[in-house]
Amino acid sequence: MGRTSDAGEKILAAGRSLFEARGYSALGVAEICKAAGVPKGSFYYFYESKEALALAVVDEHWADQRREWTRILSGGSGVAQPLDRLRKLFEETEAGQHVVQQGCGTVLGCLFGNLSLEMSNRTEAVRARLQEIFDAQVEMVAAVVGEARDRGDVTVADTQEAARSVVAQLEGQVMFAKLYNNTGRMSPLWGNCLALLGARAA
Repeated sequence: MGRTSDAGEKILAAGRSLFEARGYSALGVAEICKAAGVPKGSFYYFYESKEALALAVVDEHWADQRREWTRILSGGSGVAQPLDRLRKLFEETEAGQHVVQQGCGTVLGCLFGNLSLEMSNRTEAVRARLQEIFDAQVEMVAAVVGEARDRGDVTVADTQEAARSVVAQLEGQVMFAKLYNNTGRMSPLWGNCLALLGARAA
C-alpha cells in the first residue's frame, strides 16, 4: 500500500468487505471505489493494481486474525490447558462464522481459503503471501500440540505434520460451512482433531 489517508482507508475497507463477500475476479476497480465512496482516479494513488489491494487486504486480515489466534492459543483468553486452547480456537472460529451468517444471511467462509482456491494459480504474489500465512498458522498450532504432547495429552509423533492436518481440517470444515451455508458443518471439528492428535482418554 502506498500513502495513507482517509480515502486510502476507505478503499481498503471496501476491498476487504467485497473480497470477503464476492471474491476477487468478479470485482472491478470502479465497483470498489463506488463502495468506498471515492473517485475511481483515487484508487491508483494508493494502490498500483487490484492485486496490490488484495495483498493489503490479506495483510490487514491476517494482522487481525493473528492477534486473535495468539490471544487464544497463548492462554490469553483465560484457558490454561493446551488442548482446551485449541478447542477454544475452533469454537471462536465457528462462532465468528455464525455471527457473519446472521448479519448477511450467508456463511462467507475464510478469506484466505477463498482466495487460495480462486487465485493460487493466477498470481504468484498472492499465492506466496497465503502460503506464508498458512505456514504461520501451522507453526502456532504446532506449538500448542507440542505442549499437549509434553503433558502426555496426545500421542502424535510429528507435531508439525499433525498441526498441518489440524489447520487443513479447520479450513476444510469452514469451506463446507460456506458451501452448505451451515455453520453446523463445523461441529465435528473437535472430535476429528482429537483423533488426528491421538488424544489419550481422560
